[in-house]
Amino acid sequence: MSAWSLPKILAGLHRDVEGRLATARETLSHPGTKGAAAERVWLDLLQTYLPRRYHVETAHVVDSNGEFSEQIDVLIFDRQYSPFIFRYEGQIIVPAESVYAAFEAKQVIDAGQIDYAQKKVASVRRLHRTSLPIPYAEGTYQAKTPAHILGGILTLESDWKPALGEPLLRALSTNPGDRLDLGCVAAHGVLACDPEGRHTVTPQGKPATAFLLELIARLQSSATVPMIDIRAYARFLG
Repeated sequence: MSAWSLPKILAGLHRDVEGRLATARETLSHPGTKGAAAERVWLDLLQTYLPRRYHVETAHVVDSNGEFSEQIDVLIFDRQYSPFIFRYEGQIIVPAESVYAAFEAKQVIDAGQIDYAQKKVASVRRLHRTSLPIPYAEGTYQAKTPAHILGGILTLESDWKPALGEPLLRALSTNPGDRLDLGCVAAHGVLACDPEGRHTVTPQGKPATAFLLELIARLQSSATVPMIDIRAYARFLG
């Protein structure tokens, strides 16, 4: 009987992601089709491996003031405590209060793509989030301050040489409003940002797996989404 091997399992997960991204890049000629395929690879990874309390889709985000985000390639949001998910003809809209993380998916990154991803993330973070006191058996918890929404970029390759060098770090914003907290360049490594806005890049033999585990760890340390004031949205019915 062959023995299980955790290193081989983790390596196999990365190889699957990198291989699918590479196949999409090499075989699909239309840019839109290629981009959609890359998004699908990352969506499949997170939909399969994140805990069930998290939902992952391509979606727009709306707030109780009627403001919308840009379309987010990979949006991670709550489905345990947050109602009000609108679906129509493949389009998904979720309330700002439910969002944990927003990622842009690209085939290759350069300074332009980093800037684009930062603007996409900022379009989510700028939205208003309500927060109500939370009743429980012995009383009421105070309304919580909504947590920082994670933002990042997911890609196969980098246009820089070296792929994860100083030019990449210089392109990254340290502003909490648009900074990228976490990213994966599947052919090379991962990038991460600490709470003070300091970015690091780590060359990594299994970047997709390393990214997945770090994302789960960061989601674990993030507070549960606030209690949404659904009546704030209902005022648009009048």
